[in-house]
Amino acid sequence: MNKLAYATIAQLKSMLEKNEITQKEVLDNCLQRFAKYNPILNCAIQLFDADSILQECIIQGPLAGIPGIFKDNIAQKDRRLSCASKILDGYTVMYDSTASARAKQAGGLLVGRANLDEFAMGSSTETSYFGKTKNPWDTKRVPGGSSGGSAAAVAAGLVPWALGSDTGGSVRQPAAFCGIVGIKPTYGLVSRYGLVAYGSSLDQIGVFSRTIQDNARVLSVIAGHDMRDSTSLRVGKKDYTQNLKDASGKGLRIGVVENALYAEGMDPEIVQSIEQAIAVYEKMGATIQKIKLTSFDYAAAAYFIISRAEAASNLARFDGVRYAFRAKDAKTLYDMYCDTRHDGFGNEVKNRILVGNYVLSAGHAGAFYNNATLVRRMIRAELQKAFKSVDVLIMPTHPMPAFEIGAFDKNKLQMDLQDYFTCPMNLSGNPAISIPCGFTKQNLPIGMQLIGPHLSEELLYKTAYVYEQETKWFEKKPKGFE
Repeated sequence: MNKLAYATIAQLKSMLEKNEITQKEVLDNCLQRFAKYNPILNCAIQLFDADSILQECIIQGPLAGIPGIFKDNIAQKDRRLSCASKILDGYTVMYDSTASARAKQAGGLLVGRANLDEFAMGSSTETSYFGKTKNPWDTKRVPGGSSGGSAAAVAAGLVPWALGSDTGGSVRQPAAFCGIVGIKPTYGLVSRYGLVAYGSSLDQIGVFSRTIQDNARVLSVIAGHDMRDSTSLRVGKKDYTQNLKDASGKGLRIGVVENALYAEGMDPEIVQSIEQAIAVYEKMGATIQKIKLTSFDYAAAAYFIISRAEAASNLARFDGVRYAFRAKDAKTLYDMYCDTRHDGFGNEVKNRILVGNYVLSAGHAGAFYNNATLVRRMIRAELQKAFKSVDVLIMPTHPMPAFEIGAFDKNKLQMDLQDYFTCPMNLSGNPAISIPCGFTKQNLPIGMQLIGPHLSEELLYKTAYVYEQETKWFEKKPKGFE
């Protein structure tokens, strides 16, 4: 097997520091693997040429010489940005997002633009204007979404890390479907400057990797206060890898969200895998407490309303006047607006805009939007109460393993319910991480979620790390992508 394929950031850094390989060799290997496997997976919309990638990075830094890929709703200076939509096809960004600027300053090699559901609206990466992305564990199945391209690239060993965005679970769910690690940090910990907005009060940039240590290393680079983002938390830089090796399960208080783990419709193999993971923590000295969070039963409905309302507002700017695609042969300005949005947006985006405008309308805002914000406050309050008695919470990331492509084409509600276990933390702003915890009999990955209080990323990483070192699920690799 190619020694660079599936190498962690730590392993690549060690080889680079010992002069066993060069940065160019690492990059060339990465691009060669994309050339070989991207036609199968369709995880990247565009790959950059090696010279332009090397020109942008610095020689030293925590990510020096380490390739990564960004979801194509995160701005990279002088690169195309499409959000996987026709309406932005051909648009070039004139500035770096804070996340991409910090990654470059740390020496990261940003190799391309990862595929996604159009404007991050979806749970399967099937709504992209540039075609569907496939899961490397089974190419007949979806990789999850909306950050499916980023997740599939890491899972197939094409890059050791990637960035995505998480509005209702769009980092954690694809991480679970693809058998890797995915974190949604505390809202405001990572700047949203340069992230194309879907739901402004929900969106957060997150990190994909194969291991906890790699994930913590990348978050350490991109996290921290940014004056260009009004929602950015006033927190300083932190090294989240520093105390991982001292992590222990002894004395850890873990709350199991009982009404989530045993919810109706849960796949039995997922329940069994999470129960086995809980037993591992007990063996390591953790105290387990069962908890019911009743507000979570209303989270999906509240998320549905708030996300659509914010999407309708945010996407109003795409009208053919300022950006990229413009409908031709329109007789009036009004016709140009209508034709551009009709032809430029896909069906899923148009559906969400329509719902968003409906729930914000004068006759319905009180019945829908205001009630959804009340549920949001209930979720925050219930989580704050739970964290007085436990350190972290455990619950499923997903109710079923990766489903087949096209499985929910005729049932959009079932697709929306993919966010059932993940969206509460977007509503509350709490950090959450999905980590591998097993495989089904069909060899499909299973993920579980760890949730912590605000700004408890270090605790989540330590809790996840002790389990990872005990079980080593990250060592499994999808067949056919050696």
